Amino acid sequence: MKKGLFAILLAFVLVAAGCVNTKSNVEKEKNPSSNTATEGDQTPVEIEILGMSSGEDDLNIVRDQLVKNGFKVKLNIQPDYGSFKAQEDAGNFDVSLSGWTTVTGNPDYAVRSLFISGGDYSIISDEEIDKLIDKASTETPEEYVETYKQLEQRLVFDKAYIAPLYSSYKTQALNKDVLKPESVRLSKSRSFAWETVDFNDESKRDTEPFIMSQASSTLTSLDPIKGNDGSINMINTNMYVRLVNLTDDDQVTSDGSLSYNHSIAEGNSEYYFVLRDDINFAKITDKKVEDTGELVGAEDVIFSLNRAKDKDSVPDHRTYSLHEHIKDVEAVTDLAELDKQQSNGEGTIKEALENGLDAKISELVTDKSKVNNKDGKYQVVKLTTTEPFPQVLNYLAHQSAGIVSKDQVESINTYDVASYDPNKDIAYGDQSTVTEGDKYDNHLYASGPYILAYKNDYEAILYKNPGYMKGTESEAKISTVKLRFIADADSTLSALRNGEIYVYYGVPETKYDIVENDAKLQLQSIPSNSATYLLFNTENREVAKSEDLRKAVLYSINQDEILDFYQGNKIKAVSTVSPLVNTGNELKADPEKVKEYLNKYRESK
Repeated sequence: MKKGLFAILLAFVLVAAGCVNTKSNVEKEKNPSSNTATEGDQTPVEIEILGMSSGEDDLNIVRDQLVKNGFKVKLNIQPDYGSFKAQEDAGNFDVSLSGWTTVTGNPDYAVRSLFISGGDYSIISDEEIDKLIDKASTETPEEYVETYKQLEQRLVFDKAYIAPLYSSYKTQALNKDVLKPESVRLSKSRSFAWETVDFNDESKRDTEPFIMSQASSTLTSLDPIKGNDGSINMINTNMYVRLVNLTDDDQVTSDGSLSYNHSIAEGNSEYYFVLRDDINFAKITDKKVEDTGELVGAEDVIFSLNRAKDKDSVPDHRTYSLHEHIKDVEAVTDLAELDKQQSNGEGTIKEALENGLDAKISELVTDKSKVNNKDGKYQVVKLTTTEPFPQVLNYLAHQSAGIVSKDQVESINTYDVASYDPNKDIAYGDQSTVTEGDKYDNHLYASGPYILAYKNDYEAILYKNPGYMKGTESEAKISTVKLRFIADADSTLSALRNGEIYVYYGVPETKYDIVENDAKLQLQSIPSNSATYLLFNTENREVAKSEDLRKAVLYSINQDEILDFYQGNKIKAVSTVSPLVNTGNELKADPEKVKEYLNKYRESK
């Protein structure tokens, strides 16, 4: 799947209720003679805004602000993502209501796909922006603040390729009468992690399921590299372990991952990971979970990451650009290398990897069946990047870097990638193989705390991996997870209040008061890594040709009014980087600048 699919990104642009009427003021703004921005001028400039019905409030707010500043606005509102994307691909817009969520916790992800020339979602081609994105990717957090500030300056203020609206909060609601609130995590970037969730009554762990909701019942793929959208992000996050994880506040950690420790060599191009020996793959037989007895080892890591970076490894590979900085992945076989190589922290790589281990590394083994950490027999994986790239660790924490079984995936994916036919070829992770019916034939091997057993149109059933970190804090608490498919927000909230589900992940702003006024519910909220913005068309429209026209739209945007409409439940933003890096930049509405740029635009025609 491709990173940050638009359907997920616009999930934060939900219909909101409030005391501000964004439609009623439009009619009285139609007379251009009443607009200070166009006094002594001719007719308003027409702007077409493309969006989805789920973002209608935002579209109306932007329309009102543009009309007040001398524009004539046409709204192109599509009912769903498919029709929206068709209109966008056809170029039927001047600006489109866009959104992005940085699910890896690092700013490179927040800009590369969107704004670099040739990026997965980029319609921009700007050599200076390309240089700044690449420069920042090689820098440490202390160094890249200034670079991202320069990037924002060019992206927003100098060239006006986008017009920012706001950033959002990430919010979920839980039934605190059923669940221990402290066991329910809310992470800024990482999807919902199930292994920590626990009942108030711990005796129910093996007899009662943990139940939560998900909007989409159609799963893109259970192969972690073939999907990056709301249908499978949470499932694949819990089905596949990764080399590292993100903490709830986006710090890279080995906790709860396949590695005990990780270390970066001097130069920021070589990354070492010492692997655990207490994670086995799980499988499903007759809809029941089994421990395969097969260790998740170095050969699986190497296979998984090599296919993750190779766009031709599977048909419809949607995440390869996340891993394009991976050059080589290999198992370290010479113990002396760990002693010779210096960490960019203190000491050698070996010393860094051994920190906190019960037994020191005395032997490196290539055969995973020979691994025995208690006796000092470990596997160490070395990853080399194409250039110094510290942010590679954030990408390794993403669900698309989940570790799959080399033997199992190769046994399923026997088709030719170039001639793959979805009507006859079965790919690893195909949702039809886990959907009840005549095509059900579950072939999944899960390396994470849970495995999907089966699904129907109503729910998906997942079971605890019996071979996952048994006896540790990371072992899953609850044996069964039921993921209920509920598309409608009102129905989801009703299910939560009625005790049919225990967690509502992604509560819209319009439902906060209802949750907070229900004694058995608890609302959890943190600033998210999402940003909503207007994207300007870069082809065959006046906004593509005129920087002045784009800037006139930009300075019409009043973020204070937007925050007022959402009753303070939004956050000011300048770009998709805003939730991650404090650049100090700020967009301020300026009717005089709007007038100036509109006049320049008219004079140039």
